[in-house]
Amino acid sequence: MILLPELYATASQQNIPIYSYPMAQCGSMSVQLQDGSCAIGMDDRVADGGAQERVHLGHELGHCLTGSFYNIYAAADLRQRHENRADKWAIRRLIPVSALDDAIAAGHTELWDLAEFFGVTESFLKKAICLYVHGNTASELYF
Repeated sequence: MILLPELYATASQQNIPIYSYPMAQCGSMSVQLQDGSCAIGMDDRVADGGAQERVHLGHELGHCLTGSFYNIYAAADLRQRHENRADKWAIRRLIPVSALDDAIAAGHTELWDLAEFFGVTESFLKKAICLYVHGNTASELYF
């Protein structure tokens, strides 16, 4: 399980700058630049040092480190494919399956409790459970 400082260290090691930028609609965004590098922008509302920041930063690093980018003209299914790839990268780092199994065995069986235990949002935890149980992140189908 990667903690928030480790996520920032990963960004630094990969030369991915993180900028504070107002993004009321989405909270964060990653972009691929013309030279192939990428950058991340995060709204101050999600840079709270807690679950929101971990989930947003993990997801955006997922875009950067898997090359999962799209443009405004991309079809909806292509966009979703890249969003899912970024989510899967983040899930595997923030909530590894073995750590999830251990947490459940230790008595953390409620969604809110597991989310708190891993320092993520409940909606992100639901995606993780769906990935490990059903092989996809379509939590809306199961919860």
